[in-house]
Amino acid sequence: MGGAGSGKSMFAGRKLLERMTCEPAHRFLVVRKVARTLRESCYKQLISQIGENFEAADFKIGKADMSITHKNGSEIIFAGLDDVYKLKSIYRITGIWVEEASEITEEEFNQLDIRLRGESAFYKQIILSFNPVSINHWLKARFFDSPARDAFVHCSNYKDNLFLDERAVRVLEDYRETDPYYYAVYCLGQWGVMGQTVFPQSALAKRLEEMKREKKPLRGEFAYRLSEAGLIESYEFIPFDKGPIAIYDLPRAGRGYVMGADTAGEGSDLFACQLIGEEGGEQCAVLHGKFDEDIFAAQLYCLGKFYNNALAAVEANFSTYPIMELERLKYPNQYVREKTDDFTHSVVKSYGFKTTSATRPPALAALIAAFRRNPEIIKDEATLGEMMSFVRNENGRAQASGGSHDDLVMSLAIAHFVLPERELPQIKRPERKPNFSFEKVSPGVLGVGEKIKII
Repeated sequence: MGGAGSGKSMFAGRKLLERMTCEPAHRFLVVRKVARTLRESCYKQLISQIGENFEAADFKIGKADMSITHKNGSEIIFAGLDDVYKLKSIYRITGIWVEEASEITEEEFNQLDIRLRGESAFYKQIILSFNPVSINHWLKARFFDSPARDAFVHCSNYKDNLFLDERAVRVLEDYRETDPYYYAVYCLGQWGVMGQTVFPQSALAKRLEEMKREKKPLRGEFAYRLSEAGLIESYEFIPFDKGPIAIYDLPRAGRGYVMGADTAGEGSDLFACQLIGEEGGEQCAVLHGKFDEDIFAAQLYCLGKFYNNALAAVEANFSTYPIMELERLKYPNQYVREKTDDFTHSVVKSYGFKTTSATRPPALAALIAAFRRNPEIIKDEATLGEMMSFVRNENGRAQASGGSHDDLVMSLAIAHFVLPERELPQIKRPERKPNFSFEKVSPGVLGVGEKIKII
C-alpha cells in the first residue's frame, strides 16, 4: 500500500514484466474493479515500460483484447471484476496483480484467489496495490492487523520514490498546507476514513504522524493476591510486550486521576478503560482487551489504586457486574450518579455511568472540546484509530463507522465527562503519599519481566 507517487503501481507492473521474460509459460492476470479503467492505467503503463526497459521485439501487443505476449510463451491478460462472464472463462492463472485493490470486496478477492490454479514451475503470487483510503477496510483487517503467514506487506509514499521529479514532489507537498488530511492519507499513505469524521481530520492526521516519533508505552497487566475474604490485599504490575494495559505516564504523588470504563456490550466483546489525569485530561493509561467480567473488575481495581485511588466511572448500560465487583472489593472511589425515582419522585444515587440520549452527547462534546484544545492529550494509537473512524451518520448521530468499534472513544468520553467532578466530596484522597520501588532499573525505566512493587 502507499500514497500517490510512491511508485507502487510501477513496481507491480515491472515485476510482472521481469518475471514474464525470465520465467517461461506464465499466464498473468491484471485486474481492476471496472474493466474500462484498465486501458488507460495498467495496460498503458505496461506497454510504456516495455518500450523503455525491454526488447520490444520480444513482445506481441494485442490492442483489441488488451493482451501482452512474450516470445517464450508467457502472457498477460486483463479483466475487470464487472465483466463476470470473462472472469469465468479465465483459466490456468499463475499470477495476479490487482490494481486499486481497495475498490474490490473481500468476496471478489476470494474468487480471484481461487483462480490462481495454473501449473507452473515457479511460485504463484497475488500483488495488491492500493491507497489506504479507509481504516475500516477489509484489507487492513486481513493483511495488516493480523498478517497472514503467506502475505508480505509493504508501505511506501512519495518520499521513498527516487524517480519522482521535483515538480511532482512540490505538487504533493503543497497539500500539507492546503489539505492536511488529504496529504496524510493520499500522499503519506496513512490509513484514513470515509465519511465526515466527528474529530477534526487535520488534527487526527497530524497527531498520527507525531506518534510515530514518540516513545512506546510500557505494556503489561496487574498480578494480585486475594485474601481469605476474597479481597485484593496486594498487587504488582508485570510488564510484557502484548499486555492489555498501556502506561504512558506513571502516577505522580498527590495528583488526581479519573477512569472511564466501557464494558463489553452489543456489537463488541472488548472491555476498555481510559485513565486520564487532571489539569488537561491527557491519557495516562489504557486498559483494553477481552476479559471475564471479574478479571476486568480486578484489573480496574488495581489500576485505580495504583493511580491514587482514581475516580472510577464504569458504564452501567449492559452489565453492572464490574460495578458490583468493585463495590465488593471495597474500591474507595466509584462515580455516583443521581436520578429521580419514577414512583417515589425522590433522588436515588447509584454507582456507575449511564449512557443515555441525555448523557452521551455532552460526554462526546467534552472529549471533542478537549481534543480541539490540545490534540497531544491522545497518547494511544489504538484510541486515535477509533477516533479516525468515528463519524456522523446520515441523521447526524456520532458513531463508529461500519465494521469499527467505539469502546476506546466512549470510555475516554466518559472520563472527560466526569473529570470536573473529581474534586467533589465523594473523592477520597490517599491517606499517605504513594511510595514506589523499582527493581533492577532506575525509576521511570522498565524492561520486560521487571516489576513495579506497590509498598
